[in-house]
Amino acid sequence: MSNRPTGRPGPGRARLALALAALLGGGVLTALPAQAAPAAADGLSVQYRTSAGGATADQTEPWLKVRNTGSSPVQLSQVKVRYYFKADSPSDTYRFACSWAVRGCSVVTGTFGTLGNPTATADRYLEIGFTQAAGTLAPGADTGDLQLRFHRANWQTLRQSDDYSFNGAQTSYANWNKVTAQLAGATVWGAAPEGNDPTDPTDPTDPPGGGQSLFDDFDYSSHTDPAISAHGWNVRANSGGPGVPGATWDPSKVTFVSAGGNSVMNLETSTAGTGASTTHTEVLTRATKFRNGTYAARVKFSDAPKSGPDGDHLVQTFFTINDLKAPMADDYAEYDFEYLPNGGWGEPANILYTTSWETYNPEPWQAVNQHSEQRRSYAGWHDLVVTIDDSAITYYVDGQHFGTHDAQYLPERPMSINFNQWLIDLNGQTSTAPRAYDQQVDYVLHVKDQVLTPAQVAAKVAGYRNAGTGFVDEVPAT
Repeated sequence: MSNRPTGRPGPGRARLALALAALLGGGVLTALPAQAAPAAADGLSVQYRTSAGGATADQTEPWLKVRNTGSSPVQLSQVKVRYYFKADSPSDTYRFACSWAVRGCSVVTGTFGTLGNPTATADRYLEIGFTQAAGTLAPGADTGDLQLRFHRANWQTLRQSDDYSFNGAQTSYANWNKVTAQLAGATVWGAAPEGNDPTDPTDPTDPPGGGQSLFDDFDYSSHTDPAISAHGWNVRANSGGPGVPGATWDPSKVTFVSAGGNSVMNLETSTAGTGASTTHTEVLTRATKFRNGTYAARVKFSDAPKSGPDGDHLVQTFFTINDLKAPMADDYAEYDFEYLPNGGWGEPANILYTTSWETYNPEPWQAVNQHSEQRRSYAGWHDLVVTIDDSAITYYVDGQHFGTHDAQYLPERPMSINFNQWLIDLNGQTSTAPRAYDQQVDYVLHVKDQVLTPAQVAAKVAGYRNAGTGFVDEVPAT
């Protein structure tokens, strides 16, 4: 049994029990063989058009065609095309997607890099590549449509009129030399922004090599999909805390829907003002095998219910945890993102906590933890990252540093990975009218024993998605 703290990161709150189990298998990604270098006579050209021509837009939509202008077939896995742009703010991260491609989006990859010599119109680039499955491009042939897009990770409006590779007037395909193309590492098309050679080695935002990972895109049909259990997840049905006494944990309220072109997990919590009418939701790994490294998830918090009156003391979470063996046991560990849209635990309004736990005593209540907080609305999608190494625990929200906690709170034992949504109490809203709240999760990532930046997290997730990898677990059992 594991005791999940259910109170604010401070003294004076009751704690209830949460069951955890352990068992999970894993798969392994294998490297693909390199291809031979192309003949010297080979060459490429790139045609471009835009499908979003405004000075500002929700997302940039560079559509491309790559043509083989040489005299011998070209391995598309050796082709890299770069689209250059100016970030909307220095801390911004971006997300890539392929809407449609003649050869299939599963063979198209997209990663972001930072230019070594920024200019007035470019300090980043999107690099388009192809997997081995893309095959070859015959002399004189082109790839057909590559209908691509990218957006700010927070979905705020972006400005594209000041981007080096953008041309809002180009709404039909034509050769465009403000994108570059490389073939087997040699530049064969286009001109990069001044002072930036596209053959410069590694993308600064690419994750480091190695690192055993867990990644899940939550592409499931329902809570009864056999793949959920096969991938090591438990959709909670057992009773107990945290939350309102008498409430149930309803697995049927965990559903999977489409949002922004991705499948996302939806956790619904509802109540009609009594414990018996209250349902909570939780999804957690059965394995407690995760310790140091990087944890990341894209989560949509909600300020308002999707139906019924507002005001409940709701908690929306992403966290890791292990079990409390005894009161004040020093090998307990827990690392939380907890959003309270309507306050609670003595807070009058919305607040986001990140908390690192050393231990606690349920009765009488005593807590040993360190937390950071921001009192404002976090409604909407957010990229949540926490890194744990041998010296500290560091939290990020949307690429921005949120808090760093001290070495005394580092984990002594491995943990599970969890998402849940629950009500602290029924004091925030006394109505007996039914109401329901949603929390959504786009993906989860853990990289064992590696500290990744938020940009590296975004690149790693994009790499999995562009390769068509919806799930992988390489993390060994403990």
